[in-house]
Amino acid sequence: GQLGKGGCLALGGHERPVTFRWPVASNIDGNEILEIQVFNYSKVFTNRLIGTFQMVLQKVVEEGQVEVTDTLIDDNNSAIQTSISIEIRYQALDGTVGTWNDKEFLETPSVHSEGDGRYPLETDSLLSSHRQGLDISPGKSNQQSAERSFRRAGKGVFSAMKLGKTRPTKDDHRKQDEPAVLEAEDLDRKAMRQGCGLEPDTISLASVTAVTTNVSNKRSKPDIKMEPSAGRPMDYQVSITIIEARQLVGLNMDPMVCVEVGEEKKYTSMKESTNCPYYNEYFVFDFHVPPDVMFDKIIKLSVIHSKNLLRSGTLVGSFKMDVGTVYTQPEHQFYHKWAILSDPEDLTAGLKGYLKCDIAVVGKGDTIKTPHKANETDEDDIEGNLLLPDGVPPERQWARFYIKIYRAEGLPRMNTSIMANVKKAFIGDNKDLVDPYVQVAFAGQKGKTSIQKSSYEPLWNEQIIFTEMFPPLCKRIKIQIRDSDKVNDVAIGTHFIDLRKISNEGDKGFLPTFGPAWVNMYGSTRNYTLMDEHQELNEGLGEGVSFRARLLMSLAVEILDTSNPEINSSTEVQVEQATSPNCTGKMEEFFLFGAFLEATMIDRKIGDKPINFEVTIGNYGNQIDGMTKPIMQKKKEGGNGDEEESELLRNSSEDEGDEDGELVSVSSSQPVKPLVTDRNYFHLPYFEKKPCIYIKSWWQDQRRRLYNANIMDKIADKLEEGLNDVQEMIKTEKPHPERRLRGVLEELSSGCLRFVTLADKDQHHSSRTRLDRERLKSCMRELENMGQQAATLRSQVKKNTMKDKLKVVQNFLQKLRFLADEPQHTIPDIFIWMMSNNKRIAYARVPSKDILYSIVDEEMGKDCAKVKTIFLKLPGKRGFGSAGWTVQAKMEMYLWLGLNKQRKDFLSGLPCGFEEKKTARGQKLPSFPPISLLYTKKQVFQLRAHMYQARSLFAADSSGLSDPFARVFFISQSQCTEVLNETLCPTWDQLLVFDNVELYGEAHEMRDDPPIIVIEIYDQDTVGKADFMGRTFAKPVVKMSDEDYCPPRFPPQLEYYQIYRGNSTAGDLLAAFELLQIGPGGKSDLPPIDGPTDMDRGPILPVPLGIRPVLSKYRVEILFWGLRDLKRVNLAQVDRPRVDIECAGKGVQSALIQNYKKNPNFSTLVKWFEVDLPENELLHPPLNIRVVDCRAFGRYTLVGSHAVSSLRKFIYRPPDKKAEHWNMTAKHLNGYLAMANGAHRSRPTGEIVVNMEPEVPIKKMETMVKLEANSDAVVKVDVTDEEKEKKKKKKKGGGGGGEEEVEEEEPDESMLDWWSKYFASIETMKEVGVCRRGVCRGEEENFVSCSKGQAKNKEKSKAPKDDKKKKQQAAPELPEKNKKQKIDELKVFSKELETEFDNFEDWLHTFNLLRGKIGDNDDNATEEERIVGRFKGSMCVYKVPLPDDITKEPGYDPNFGMFQGIPSNDPINVLVRVYVVRATDLHPADINGKADPYIAIKLGKTDIKDKENYISKQLNPVFGKSFDIEATFPMESMLTVAVYDWDLVGTDDLIGETKIDLENRYYSKHRATCGVSQSYAIYGYNTWRDPMKPSQILSKLCKEGKVDGPHFGPGGRVKVANRVFTGPTEIEDENGQKKQTDEHLALTVLRHWDDIPRAGCKLVPEHVETRPLLNPDKPGIEQGRLEMWVDMFPMDMPAPGPAIDISPRKPKKYELRVIVWNTDEVILEDDDYFTGEKSSDIFVRGWLKGQQEDKQDTDVHYHSLTGEGNFNWRYIFPFDYLMAEERIVISKKESMFSWDETEYKIPARLTLQVWDADHFSADDFLGAIELDLNRFPRGAKTSKQCSLEMVTNEAELPMVSIFKQKRVKGWWPFVARDENDELEVTLHLLTAEEAEKSPAGLARNEPDPLEKPNRPDTSFIWFLNPLKSIKYLICTRYKWLIIKIVLALLLIVMVALFLYSMPGYMVKKLLGA
Repeated sequence: GQLGKGGCLALGGHERPVTFRWPVASNIDGNEILEIQVFNYSKVFTNRLIGTFQMVLQKVVEEGQVEVTDTLIDDNNSAIQTSISIEIRYQALDGTVGTWNDKEFLETPSVHSEGDGRYPLETDSLLSSHRQGLDISPGKSNQQSAERSFRRAGKGVFSAMKLGKTRPTKDDHRKQDEPAVLEAEDLDRKAMRQGCGLEPDTISLASVTAVTTNVSNKRSKPDIKMEPSAGRPMDYQVSITIIEARQLVGLNMDPMVCVEVGEEKKYTSMKESTNCPYYNEYFVFDFHVPPDVMFDKIIKLSVIHSKNLLRSGTLVGSFKMDVGTVYTQPEHQFYHKWAILSDPEDLTAGLKGYLKCDIAVVGKGDTIKTPHKANETDEDDIEGNLLLPDGVPPERQWARFYIKIYRAEGLPRMNTSIMANVKKAFIGDNKDLVDPYVQVAFAGQKGKTSIQKSSYEPLWNEQIIFTEMFPPLCKRIKIQIRDSDKVNDVAIGTHFIDLRKISNEGDKGFLPTFGPAWVNMYGSTRNYTLMDEHQELNEGLGEGVSFRARLLMSLAVEILDTSNPEINSSTEVQVEQATSPNCTGKMEEFFLFGAFLEATMIDRKIGDKPINFEVTIGNYGNQIDGMTKPIMQKKKEGGNGDEEESELLRNSSEDEGDEDGELVSVSSSQPVKPLVTDRNYFHLPYFEKKPCIYIKSWWQDQRRRLYNANIMDKIADKLEEGLNDVQEMIKTEKPHPERRLRGVLEELSSGCLRFVTLADKDQHHSSRTRLDRERLKSCMRELENMGQQAATLRSQVKKNTMKDKLKVVQNFLQKLRFLADEPQHTIPDIFIWMMSNNKRIAYARVPSKDILYSIVDEEMGKDCAKVKTIFLKLPGKRGFGSAGWTVQAKMEMYLWLGLNKQRKDFLSGLPCGFEEKKTARGQKLPSFPPISLLYTKKQVFQLRAHMYQARSLFAADSSGLSDPFARVFFISQSQCTEVLNETLCPTWDQLLVFDNVELYGEAHEMRDDPPIIVIEIYDQDTVGKADFMGRTFAKPVVKMSDEDYCPPRFPPQLEYYQIYRGNSTAGDLLAAFELLQIGPGGKSDLPPIDGPTDMDRGPILPVPLGIRPVLSKYRVEILFWGLRDLKRVNLAQVDRPRVDIECAGKGVQSALIQNYKKNPNFSTLVKWFEVDLPENELLHPPLNIRVVDCRAFGRYTLVGSHAVSSLRKFIYRPPDKKAEHWNMTAKHLNGYLAMANGAHRSRPTGEIVVNMEPEVPIKKMETMVKLEANSDAVVKVDVTDEEKEKKKKKKKGGGGGGEEEVEEEEPDESMLDWWSKYFASIETMKEVGVCRRGVCRGEEENFVSCSKGQAKNKEKSKAPKDDKKKKQQAAPELPEKNKKQKIDELKVFSKELETEFDNFEDWLHTFNLLRGKIGDNDDNATEEERIVGRFKGSMCVYKVPLPDDITKEPGYDPNFGMFQGIPSNDPINVLVRVYVVRATDLHPADINGKADPYIAIKLGKTDIKDKENYISKQLNPVFGKSFDIEATFPMESMLTVAVYDWDLVGTDDLIGETKIDLENRYYSKHRATCGVSQSYAIYGYNTWRDPMKPSQILSKLCKEGKVDGPHFGPGGRVKVANRVFTGPTEIEDENGQKKQTDEHLALTVLRHWDDIPRAGCKLVPEHVETRPLLNPDKPGIEQGRLEMWVDMFPMDMPAPGPAIDISPRKPKKYELRVIVWNTDEVILEDDDYFTGEKSSDIFVRGWLKGQQEDKQDTDVHYHSLTGEGNFNWRYIFPFDYLMAEERIVISKKESMFSWDETEYKIPARLTLQVWDADHFSADDFLGAIELDLNRFPRGAKTSKQCSLEMVTNEAELPMVSIFKQKRVKGWWPFVARDENDELEVTLHLLTAEEAEKSPAGLARNEPDPLEKPNRPDTSFIWFLNPLKSIKYLICTRYKWLIIKIVLALLLIVMVALFLYSMPGYMVKKLLGA
């Protein structure tokens, strides 16, 4: 039997009953058909069908059980004799049948049995928007569902009907061809940017008991986001620091690094003869491109050796990564990571070395936190810090990427070259006008197929092979079909494949694989003009607006076995055979139906020519080159062979064989003239007659892919909706958000399990690709896993864990969205174009999966068979900016896409009550689609729009304000509210009534599913058209004529709707909407409308009483302090400003400032006014601050304004009566937090003792208890005796040494300076950081902060929250550190001080005054340019009758109201002392990639430019300067510290600047004038800097805070309020005299001032802050950072001492003496001329890194035959060294043209090399070693013990530092071509003074000469002493051989003579003897 697609079954025997069960996903539709087929079974042949039985399940669904006996029907639909008996039972999940209404994944019976609609189950706290009334029998079912759904309890104020609070469902906007780069991190950015579209039908309801929902499911959600975000260029900055390279493969190279980003290249300098060069060079690349172009750029780092002007050098190795990978890293950066270099030309070779670098990618507005750039110790753990994203294995292998391109189809019939068109015109050349080829780009390489000449259906069957490391660090492959052309090639379409979507890196994962599958390409429209304005869309930038082509391709990856000798490594293209195309799925006939129910809001600019709509799917329906003839199409798609075509004809639709006959597609509506709606919009008169379209198309049947994606999308939508509810509940402080979260998790886990069962059933589809199978497996794994996690999480959700758990669930959501995105396309997207007079105006794009039909409800597309509101937008670039914000048209559209054979119920989702109008041919055929629908039923309604107010609107006028009015659209009517002038927060308080609104369809559907209302906000301009300011959507609450107007639904409550402008939010609208049916009795039955109550408002109706908020009386007190930095208005300076405050129609004006120049502060500080505000704080209107300038003749000009959108933080709530006498004012000033803390505790006056001995090195774990305000505790931190002993011992310099024999000697007090303190602090900061990452990861509750053995009190723990936890726990992890002497420290803040102390707005707030329009580009930085000044002040809002006890307090001054105890605001003179420590990571300003920075400071009229002290060619300059400036607050309170780049010619450029508001710091309770140091000293490096001593400060604070104390007692105790502190009482002066003092005690109290009840707050410690430098030309992108701090001293107090000296440390002069004694086992290079023996002429060369020019060589040891060399040679290297930073300082000119010397800081490394001297050729390099003088392995005692291990695994060996040991002797191994030679060396380090006292000569010279080496006699130069060399080379070794040779020669001579003379003798003898 077949139930929908439930699968088939065969019935066996005749008698025995067989039972089949279907678990059905969703409740069964009454029209569903059950089909039973009876077969004749055959073992051999296929089974023969005997007959079928079909029945509609309507009855079953209603009754639940049916028994039937019926005859079977054969193929020809005639009855046969056989009959069948069946019994069917249908069990709905809730036990009731027919009324079961909810298409829910999981329901529990208990829900429905509850009578009162309050659901006990959390799952149902919010019915989801997917619930659906099936309208089977309206009478029975709808009644119940209606009652249930509308018992609304109190509805949330912020309802999510603020459509568009969540993201538009899934990637609606990032259609498949759009970039998918910014995956995960993008989600949160996007979500932030767009605010995103929440559904209008889900009114997110907060409380658990309340239920609101939409029952009917006929409408789907509109998307609120209008403007395309992709494709618009943005600013990016890529900054790369190349630090150093190590282990480069090769001998004696001169390496340099080439840094390439995209097309730009930059080079480092060249370092000579070293394998581990140190560069520390910084490069910056700036780009202004769209995001996807940016993230596809490749960053390539390559090391090149010996490159010079003439030769390009040879590549050592390179590393590639795309920018997107860096951007997805946390903080968008890799910091201090090692890149693995490999050689792309040589796959078999391994590593080519490592390169250490920092890479950061910053977009506009991103901030990057870099770790502190202090003295970085060189971490040698390379393996642990590789430059790879998490999860990428360090050993990457080479792999081949095979991209097979088979064929393409549907290419546009076009040619862009002019010639071709001319040719066509003249010659009538009718060839296809495209010559396509495919280009694939991946990882910086491109490959292309051959060109198929003149073909619209090109067939390539080629594959392109890329060779790249796997996993690749480049995430996207770009595939582009291009049209080859003689002039220039043009892209036809582009598609990106994201490798993360087609592979899975898990342990059960799979390699990237794809297809063979079709990918659809979208781009510009298909009209063929010469110039295509949307060409960029074809390049893949922006959302395509039309189908371009589809391409059949596949991808596979093969990991290479590099040991295989056959491997070659080029990226070549080779051709191979095609696969048969049937693998992409069976061709099916699809049917698309659409009905246009409404077309309104058509932009008037279009003109009133007739308008029609065209719908296309792929090329079907396209009027220019559409494919309407299916037969031809089938041949084309079928590829080869007639059998496929005939099969297509067969299965096109058996059921409609002839009736379908010639079903010609109708793809566009009839043109209709538009009617005017109002000034801006037309509408089309689609009243009762709604036009339809239908298109048949043929595609491969790969619906399963889309189904799976739909199931996941639906789970994700539901999850997102739930999460939004939870966040809404948290935001509006509703009770029990955690219950809702548990419900959400329950839904999630059941949804996931449901997916697993649904997706599992289609495992064995023939046409599935490998990717389909693997993705299904991994999706099922992931979802199963997620379901289980959700279930476990659910039990862990508690009130206190909410926040963390929410984050986890957010991650689930991202993962679901990621999984749901199907990379292998199937059916192309549907495009709807609006045409006016045949010109294409605007379009909408609907993903095909969203409207795909399925029998199973979860698989159905979310908009299938539903009415969807679609907004049309302009194509391509035209849609950027303001043009993209106006609606081109609003459509209500119904769409259905499915297989043609399933098309019987394609009308099922339309609103009921229509008749179909068909074409003449289709009249009698039941399933023939209509060309229009005629609605017979219509209902009449009245819409009431209660427009109360809006806030935070967009500033549309140059004054920085707007004149807003709202326009409400419903169906084809529109109305406006009144215009309110000059405000961003209008309170319209107006009721708009729309009468006689006609809606077509059944009444009950209207009630559940009314159309949406569009509200647009405009700015009224006196001339010209009103400017658009934003838009939002709403759904009205509907009342039918037979319902009562009574609670809970009526009257409706006001809700906030989020207003959008483009993608950005632009305020909120507070309104309510009700739609009331006008029944038979006419309007008299409607609830009455009260007439206008205010006569002055004329006919304007106010919002009626039940709806408007309940008000009560509040008093608003305003503190007016002053105005700052007012800019000119209309070129005139502001002279007599005044501030006007307005809230809810009431207000107050400040006193007039008589002369702004002289004194910008107000004379009267506090004023108040009373006003009626809503009881509900969320509805409070904003408070407006305006500054006007009073000019002569009573004229006023607006200077600027500021709207305080939320008064919440200024509301003061009186404490409960329980709290004892409590100083309100102080508490109010402490802001919101203190109120919360203080008010609820009663305070006993018990004492709390805090004992602090600052000098204690804590060795054991000491736990200090956080003192509760009312606890009675004495906490002692005591020093045990043994520790005191240790301390004494240590003073004596003894103490057991650690692993090193040499204990580091203690620095003498006099040697310590401010920098010692600074570096010690940075060390601590790093340790705390490490500890924070390491130790404290698990324990959220108790933080452990690492200490260097002393109680660095909590100034040290980096994050302020630690302070709140445990005061101090000294971690015992750092034993050796404890030996260091305790140096007092300061706090180094890695950001501005303001962020740490809440902008110092503890009582004085700063409000930016804005003026001017908001820019229309996306930049957030425009805010900066609009600021025209700042208002300083504060406010306090409270309900009017205040309790008496406040006003009765002693010292209460009624003039100051709530602002008691604020200082006077008279001008005050202050000495400002600015200390600038150093700058880091400056943006290079010169061509050479460096800058010559200097400091410039500006405060009021003072302008200091420290130009002569510029620092040459440095991007990390140490300034170490302090500047004193006298200033008068309030006139001069904004300090600007800038860094400029010095230029020899031309003006100096600004690198960046930072601004500090000194006034807020000065007046802040945190006491930011002069930081409180850690301990009190009267001399030395840590002298107390403040003119007031701690005890004076303490008394002052106590007096101001009305705190009892301080009472100093005997025995080192001090009592403040109810706290007692103890501490030391003695102090030593310079002469060692001890004196009694209270200062230590007072300081202890100050450092714990935040523990003091009531008045306490954290005081600013002695610190260095790090401020980002910004440049106004590059808004939002950091140009570097500045470390600095500011001290301020009032001039009427005693003068402070001289400024601390922080000038940079001068490096110390050292001399390193290196004596080279011997070498051993050196490689023998040369062959002897005479004897062929191996020997070497050895010499040793040495230098200190960075000083290659000063390299020194020993003499040559000639003819070493054993590899032994004797030298006794001394090198002397003088150098300057900075101890704290462990760097050598070198100053040298960069080139002959340099103006001045540049200072370099480089690590102290000694390089020694062994060479073989050659006279006539270059010397041969034999080996080298680099010793880092700070940590190098100890040398071996003898050459035998010396091995390469010493250098390679450095960790195991004890390391020594020459700076501690001073003298080291030993053997060290040389590293050379895998062999090992040794070298015996003595290193001796002396300071310059010591070197002068004991001088030594170079080489073997005086003074202190070394003896001559004892070399064997063989070592000399042969051509200087030929005889000697003969003696040595010949005599000694070859003596006997020579004798033998001489004898042999004699013998030979004699024989020869004999032979020569013999004939003569013979003749003589014979002839005549």
